[in-house]
Amino acid sequence: MGLSQYDGAMKMRFCSHCGHPVRLGIPAGDNRERHICDACGTIHYHNPKIVAGCIVHHGDRVLLCRRAIEPRRGLWTVPAGFMENGETTWEGAMRETLEEANARVAIEDLYYTVNLPHIDQVYLLFRARLLDEAFSPGEESEEVALFTEAEVPWQQLAFATVRLALEQYFRDREAGSYPMRMADILRDPESPHGYRVRLVETPAAD
Repeated sequence: MGLSQYDGAMKMRFCSHCGHPVRLGIPAGDNRERHICDACGTIHYHNPKIVAGCIVHHGDRVLLCRRAIEPRRGLWTVPAGFMENGETTWEGAMRETLEEANARVAIEDLYYTVNLPHIDQVYLLFRARLLDEAFSPGEESEEVALFTEAEVPWQQLAFATVRLALEQYFRDREAGSYPMRMADILRDPESPHGYRVRLVETPAAD
C-alpha cells in the first residue's frame, strides 16, 4: 500500500480497488469507523498485524540478533518479524529465525503473547530449541550470539516486548516450568518509559 493511498499509518486516502477518495464512516451493521469508498462501495477493514518470533535456547543461553536495520538499528532482539500470508504462526517464527540468524530450530511451544493495542500489533513468541550452532547473521542482522542471563545486553535491547519476555523466560527457567504467558503493553504518557505493562492471568490447564 503506497503513500498515494495512505496519509500516515492507518489514515487511508484513496481506495485500493478503484483509486477514488475514501471517507471514514460506520457501515450499516457495524460499530466502528471504517474507510468507505462511495465510488465502488468497498469497505476497507484494517486489522492488527501479528509478529511471530522465537526465544531460541541452547543449554542455559538464548540466541539474540543485533539489528542491522531500522527501527532500533544496532540494538539486540530475538529473531521475529511480521507473518506472511499463507503461513502459520509457528512457521512464521521459524522463517524469521532462519532469515535473521540462519538458525535451525525446533519449536517447543507458544510461550508469550504480548498485545500492543496502541500500535495495532500482537507478538507471539515461541520457545524453540537450537538444533546446531551453525548460525550466522542474516541480511537484517549485524551480529548473532548466544547469551546467558548475566551476559544479555539488557540495556541495549531493542523493544520492551523482548525485555519483558526474556526476563520472564529466565525466571521460568529457574523454576523449571514454562506456563503460557500473556501481557499488554499500554501507552502511558505519565510513565518514565512512555508505556506500562499489564500482566494478564491465563487460565490454568486442567
